[in-house]
Amino acid sequence: MALTAITNAQIFDGEKAVGVRTVVIDGGRIARVGGDAPEGSEIVDGSGATLLPGLIDAHVHSAPGSLALALRFGVTTELEMQGMNTRENRGAITDDDTQADVRSSGFAITPPGGHPSELMPEGFRPKWDLPPVMPLMPFSTTPGEAAAFVPQLLARGSDFIKFMIDDGSVEGHPGLPALDRATVHAGVAEAKKYGALTVAHALTVEATRTAAEAGIDGLTHVFMDQPHTAEIISLIKDAGMFVIPCVTLNASMMGITGSELADDPRVAARLDADWDRTLRSSYDRYPQGKLNDVYDTVRALDAAGVDVLAGTDVSMPETFFGGLAHGASLHHELQYLVAAGLTPARALRAATATTARRFRLSDRGRIAEGLRADLLLVDGDPTSNISDTLNTRAVWRRGTRMSA
Repeated sequence: MALTAITNAQIFDGEKAVGVRTVVIDGGRIARVGGDAPEGSEIVDGSGATLLPGLIDAHVHSAPGSLALALRFGVTTELEMQGMNTRENRGAITDDDTQADVRSSGFAITPPGGHPSELMPEGFRPKWDLPPVMPLMPFSTTPGEAAAFVPQLLARGSDFIKFMIDDGSVEGHPGLPALDRATVHAGVAEAKKYGALTVAHALTVEATRTAAEAGIDGLTHVFMDQPHTAEIISLIKDAGMFVIPCVTLNASMMGITGSELADDPRVAARLDADWDRTLRSSYDRYPQGKLNDVYDTVRALDAAGVDVLAGTDVSMPETFFGGLAHGASLHHELQYLVAAGLTPARALRAATATTARRFRLSDRGRIAEGLRADLLLVDGDPTSNISDTLNTRAVWRRGTRMSA
């Protein structure tokens, strides 16, 4: 296989901008960063463009075709926070360079009838084929049940363990069955015995507190029920947690649609009618929420040194999951993070190196020798103008250039 040399592009290596460098791809790996293009290599002229690591969406739920859609937007890895793409089911995806790679929690630990059951309209059935191996449904109401499910989930191929800590108050279903503190603590303690990464769905300050006190590694949302306090920010920081704010989801919950994003010709050209309609809709379950409060919380977390990761909570092309579309919404999330006060470089880090580090993906998220050649070449300079991430010139997944 011939070498590929990307020349004359500005490089953002996942941590910082490092100037103009030649990046050489050999097979599925980055062979060299810097120096001259090897003789005989295929040259990709990156003049006027910026080369980024392939983007990572740290919070998704897969749907038919969603991994291919994500890749079209330069999202080369998606982290599934509830779904079927555990190790036992994703063999074909791992070797398919026409779609994004994926890691998955499998199904989250939640009580029977707990979140996310309230989000599904009565009688709704997803329109896709069942996987070769049905995932484990770890419904738990006691500490013993939660603890017993952890090794089973890991044995069945879950990459991390997720806990739903949600009483339904934000989704308009107060009184929803929810995991109590003892059950969360027992499940997390068991996961720690196996060295497993743990994450928690938490949309309120109280749920966030429960997760932090239990020793959860990361939050898959930022709370939206009230403004932050110095105390809750310190609790998150002192617990060493990362946070995936999913501002795109919070905005949608407040009734804010993705119509402006859908109107962007750089997005519209890549969406079919179902995804366009979904993006133009919204969850609209918490209209009393205040987006500025979310911005203030994200800014405070970043200022405190908490690792902020970029994720969207995008799911299926259904209007009741509206305001979001795979791939496109990660770019929207980057714009939201900058609006909240992060610098463009910190936002880019949230979708590359920081997420790779916190989810133990040591082979991606940076442009460095020996790592996967998951790369995104965009016109312009997103370290100055974050919207330039949508100016896709080329995408590589394991060194394979995506067909236009």
